[in-house]
Amino acid sequence: MTQNPSAVHTANARTTVHARWPDSRIFEAPVGSTLEAFACAANIAGGADTLIVAALVDGRLRELTYALKRDADVEPVTMTSEDGMRIYRRGLTFLMVAAAMELFPDAHVQVDHSVASGGYFCQVFGRDNFTADELARLKSRMCEMVAADLPIAKEVMPLPEAIAMFRARGDDDKVKLLGERRKDYLVVYRLGSLADYFHGYMIPSAGYLRWFDLRPASHGFLLQFPQRRDPTVIQPPQEIDRLLIAFREYGSWLERLGISDVGSLNEAVDTGRSREVVLVSEALHEQRIAQIATWVAEGKGDIRLILIAGPSSSGKTTFSKRLSVQLLANGPHPFALAMDEYFVDREKTPKDEKGEYDFESLHALDLERFNRDLLALMDGQEVTLPHYNFKTGRSGVGETVSLPKGTVIIAEGIHGLNPDLVPQIPAARVLRIYVSALTQLNLDRHNRVSTTDTRLIRRIVRDAATRGYDALSTLRRWESVRRGETLHIFPYQENADVMFNSALVYELSALRPLAEPLLLQVPPDAPEYVQSKRLLAMLSWFQPCPTDIIPNNSILREFVGGSILEHFRLWGMPAPNDHR
Repeated sequence: MTQNPSAVHTANARTTVHARWPDSRIFEAPVGSTLEAFACAANIAGGADTLIVAALVDGRLRELTYALKRDADVEPVTMTSEDGMRIYRRGLTFLMVAAAMELFPDAHVQVDHSVASGGYFCQVFGRDNFTADELARLKSRMCEMVAADLPIAKEVMPLPEAIAMFRARGDDDKVKLLGERRKDYLVVYRLGSLADYFHGYMIPSAGYLRWFDLRPASHGFLLQFPQRRDPTVIQPPQEIDRLLIAFREYGSWLERLGISDVGSLNEAVDTGRSREVVLVSEALHEQRIAQIATWVAEGKGDIRLILIAGPSSSGKTTFSKRLSVQLLANGPHPFALAMDEYFVDREKTPKDEKGEYDFESLHALDLERFNRDLLALMDGQEVTLPHYNFKTGRSGVGETVSLPKGTVIIAEGIHGLNPDLVPQIPAARVLRIYVSALTQLNLDRHNRVSTTDTRLIRRIVRDAATRGYDALSTLRRWESVRRGETLHIFPYQENADVMFNSALVYELSALRPLAEPLLLQVPPDAPEYVQSKRLLAMLSWFQPCPTDIIPNNSILREFVGGSILEHFRLWGMPAPNDHR
């Protein structure tokens, strides 16, 4: 073997570290330099649409205050990513709370839930709601703090000291939550004179929080922020936000249960109230489904077609079956029309920007035949339905049916709320229902539990139980699932005539024992490991409860198994072993 000793020489110990950027650039700085310094040097943080708020260091999510002590691969996390926007929203919440506490010390501001246009609906407790002038003062103070680029300092506080601090200022929600904490410390952040706990990583200073607005709202106000797809633009709020109405209804449900946050849910579990919480939660679901069925049965608008849509893992299948049962109990006979039987032949399927078949496109369906068949069925005519062969990609001949007078057709699909789906059907004969798990049970006043995270936990558990997918596979598919929802479902959710909130106050307590072992199997070297760690941290706040107390017709049974409705087959509904 040829050797070249002259190429080897002694060297002094290097006092610098290298940060290897995804675009192959390498930046060098003294050992202990922060990620923020590298980001600034790379001239990325200055870009309006690529603001860096954190970074992945060798695949691990780190705050910008993280000191680099060895060479590493560094990938910027910007506001266009889920993690980046989550960190931005968290920092903005802290800014708003800190400014409000400074200006209005008697006010307790609570972040309740998200709004469709991008933002949080917030309420004020301890005093009257903020007036328009007070909101203007609050926004002005927030802008001053941003302009001053006030630092956000991280501090590790002994748990007893943190609990004493929160108790002294009346933050009973945090005191209850920390009663379940197993670690003897708590990470808190300081902004100005306020020290607070926030679940997750934080931006390093207020100067990052340049895009926000405050607007008055009924019973509260809106803290607005950008959305990922356009991270420097505040979208105008919708005039009628049906999601807001659905969230408020869920809030009233929580009041009936005497549960305002995760801490009070944990108390209910610890004191043996689990069955009461489960039964009342399920009764509220059944009450709402029966209300919808009664509304249809009483002939409001001569409804003959019910279109159901909603994002992944919302429980649409179980909701459809429970609604069908209630319709049967109220008189109308439901007929399930499978929308995916109406796919066009494969060669007629639209293609996406990559030149691949776009099966989620509205025009992947034979809309003309779908509308023609609906009108004929409503008119009592005999119709031969299509049957789509997913293996060959061809449409064939299905069953021939004619519906008795008064039959209500139920069709479930991602395009159910799109007005272009059934343009030929009179609006008075159509009821559009949006189904989603609109969680409002938060960790505490300032830390939300994301509705998206709730659905993701549901899907992880269901995929493992019924589809043979591990958590890693589900996490890898999730971004694609979310992209489809953003394109085809969320833009049309306000077209719904009715919204059904499938969230159950106790569900994350019930799902925790099932989801945790699955998430713990995600390997540390997988990109999805960051997501799994975040979900595990969130679930750790919930006191687990047994799944055997979940009723067998619960929407949650669609995900944990054991549903009495699993083999319930409505006329027109595909058999359980069908291609769907």
